[in-house]
Order: sequence, then structure tokens, then C-alpha cells
Amino acid sequence: MPANKTKAINNNKFMSYDSALANINKAHISFSGYYGDPQPAKKLFYALTGRNDIYEDNWTNEHLYIANDKKWVNASPNELLKRTPEQVIQSICTITKPDNQYPGIPPCIMSPNYGDKWGRFANYIEINPRLVAKYNGDRISEGLFGVMKLLPAIPPSSRKGATCIVLSQLYPDMSCDGSIYDGSIYCANLHSGISLNLTSEGLYGKVGADEQVKAFNDLAHLMGFKTGFRMPLSAGQMRVQGREFDWYHHEKAFIDACVWAIELGFDAIYFDSGKHVIDNNGYMGIGSLPNDKQMAYILYKIRNQTGRTDLAFIGEKCNDDYRYKELGFTAGTDWGKADNIFSVRHESKKQAWNREYAAGPEVSNDNDDGGLRFEERLNRLNSCLWGYENEADKLPSFLQIHDIFPLSPYTNTHDAMMHPKKMSGSDAWTECERHWDGVFNTSQSANDYRNIVYQIFANAIKY
Repeated sequence: MPANKTKAINNNKFMSYDSALANINKAHISFSGYYGDPQPAKKLFYALTGRNDIYEDNWTNEHLYIANDKKWVNASPNELLKRTPEQVIQSICTITKPDNQYPGIPPCIMSPNYGDKWGRFANYIEINPRLVAKYNGDRISEGLFGVMKLLPAIPPSSRKGATCIVLSQLYPDMSCDGSIYDGSIYCANLHSGISLNLTSEGLYGKVGADEQVKAFNDLAHLMGFKTGFRMPLSAGQMRVQGREFDWYHHEKAFIDACVWAIELGFDAIYFDSGKHVIDNNGYMGIGSLPNDKQMAYILYKIRNQTGRTDLAFIGEKCNDDYRYKELGFTAGTDWGKADNIFSVRHESKKQAWNREYAAGPEVSNDNDDGGLRFEERLNRLNSCLWGYENEADKLPSFLQIHDIFPLSPYTNTHDAMMHPKKMSGSDAWTECERHWDGVFNTSQSANDYRNIVYQIFANAIKY
């Protein structure tokens, strides 16, 4: 389809949407944007340590994994999680410092530049902050620190495309946020701050919740990652300041919540149930979804209000139907048989004409029950990273953090999304170190698996 015709169709999608309905905001949400510290990573480090100087991290230098000019550390997740936030910031600065210079936090950290269409080719890795958070009695906190601690050990972006870290949660859930009691994170209470699962109680009054999020994004960008977060679309899985959500009254509140997150430094949004905006077959969510014209308008407004043309919008299980591109999506997931690299290559050739949107394969997703053998995961990862004939035609891919760091046999990703108490066997650990030891697989076979994963990524970076 000619590009100008496609653009005209997309314009019609949101221009035909009832402008009066689009501007309704009966929730009276006041969106003010980010007005925190312009150097939040420096502010965070000072609040943690009482100093500005960054020391070189010897532990990091002893664990370096190098592929061409790319560096990361080779370490098990339970070892990484037991490091302090101070140590992990120094680790990131040690990895990213220019040669023959002291490590430090740059005064201005920009998102790595992969062009406006980077999301069409990216590798997305989803991490549940609650999975790697601090557990203290019945409280859960510091999920951002937990994800940050894993960043030095995740293979970075390559010249073939960006790696994007996607947080499973940003906004509070609707029941037991910040506690071990049952609460699904397939939901969001919008305009009620940042989830308590993510922020540090010890920083209250020193570094704001928005500054903690912005600092996390800056440090991830310093590592060369793009960043994103998961956002539900089902009306029954959202609230606005505790009030029941509906798409008629709260469209603007939804847009503003997305825009605020982008202003906190995120580059991408993964829309849960994205497929069902067009195809309602098999829909398992609760409540209504935006219709196609409304979805197109929403994505247009997010780009328009943030002034960013480089944002990536990922739709869960969106396929190669051209209508997803018309809506403004950048990538779809779970398309192409990742068990068969020839199937992925076929999809790569088939979708090569479209440089703005593609549907790609996944190693696994948030519904993973932990049943795949290591050999199957490695095969799927290889297909995702190498499933093309021409490098420029690479499809987007989607992984979960357990595809790099295997979880304990007693837990799985879907349970972790639904129930914090199921993340370490029959009940949640109430001491963080026991939790970190219990949630990840500490066997030698898991370590061997991680090293093979690193080698697959290293080969993709080298060639």
C-alpha cells in the first residue's frame, strides 16, 4: 500500500473520531508533567550515599563480559540483587565510562538514538518489578532498584537494533499495592502516583517517586537501553483515583497517564490486549476496550502531546494485519513460529516492505507457566535474534526476564503477575534475601543456560 494512502487512512481514523467525546474529562484530572530535578540520577546517588563522587566498581571489572565494544557483567540474579543501590549505580557508571576516565553520572543523559523507527526492529525484555523487589514483612518496595540491579547483566543493544526494557507495572494496582497480599498487576489505578511496589520508602522526603522513576530511566538509557512499561486497555482493569473507569468519561485521563510516563523518560508503551482493539475473538479481559478510531486517536495524542516522534507502541498479540499500523502501533508480539527459524525468516521477508510496523516472534510472554525446557527457550531465542535473511529486515522480538535468568521451579511468570504470595513456593518470603534466593533458579544448569544466552547475544552483537 502506498505510504501516502496509508497516512491518509490513519489520519481519517482519528480525525473522524467525535472531537466532543475526545475532550470529555469528567474526572477533572490535572496533568502538570514532570517538574522534578533535572538530574535525578545524581540526586538519587547523593541521597543514597551523601556524596557526589562515583567510585570505580572492582566487582564489575572482575565480572565483565565483552563482545566487540559492548560490555555487561556475567553474574547470577540472586548475586546481583544482593548488591546495594549504591553499588549498582557505580557498576553502571563503570561499564559505561569512556576509556581512561573516571566513572561518573553525566549531567545530561539522553535516550539512545536509534532513529524514529527503532521500535519496529527492537528486542523487548519485560521485567516485573514486584518479582525483584525488596520484601520486608508484609511490605513490598524498591522494585525499581531490583530492576536496576539486573541491568548490568542484561546484554545491551546492538547495531542491529535497540534492546528495550519493559516494566510490567508502573502505576498502583487496585487492591493491595505495596504488600504481599493478593493483587494482580494486570490493572492500574491511574493518577494515584507511582506503585509502592516500585519506590523506596527510605527515600520519601528526599527523592520523589517521579524522580525515582526518571532516575531509573536515565540510568537505563546510560546503559544503552530503551525503556517502556505495560499499560492495560480493559476498562474493568483500571480505575481513576479509585473511581470506576469507562472509556467515555476517562479517555483524557488515560492519555494523560501515558503522557506523564513518557515525560518520566519512557520510550515505549506495551498495550495489554492490543490485538482485541480490532479482533475481539478470544478476548479474556474485563470490561470494554477502546474502539479502533479511539485507539488511533489515543496513540496520536500521546505522540502529539509529548512532541516525540520516536515512541514505540507495542500491541499484545497484534499480527501482521495492516490495520494495526493504521492505528499507530509500532510492533506486535507472538507472530511467527519462534520454534522454527525458517518460519521467522519467512515472516521477516513477508513484512520487509513495512518499515514502520511489524509483528514479530517471542521467546515467551507473561502467560508463561515455566514449562518450556532450556533447549526450547534457547532455540526460540536464536530464532528471534537471527530469523532474517537481510539484517535490515529483522522483526521485533519479545522476551521475559526468565528467558535470560531462569526462575525457580516453584514459580512462574504468570503467577508472579497475579499473586505475590506465589512467587517463592506456597507462600511469599517475608525476608528479601530469602525471596531473592527462592525466586530464581540457582542450579548449575541455570548458570550454564545463562552463559549460552550470553553467547547467543554476543554473536548477534558481533556480526
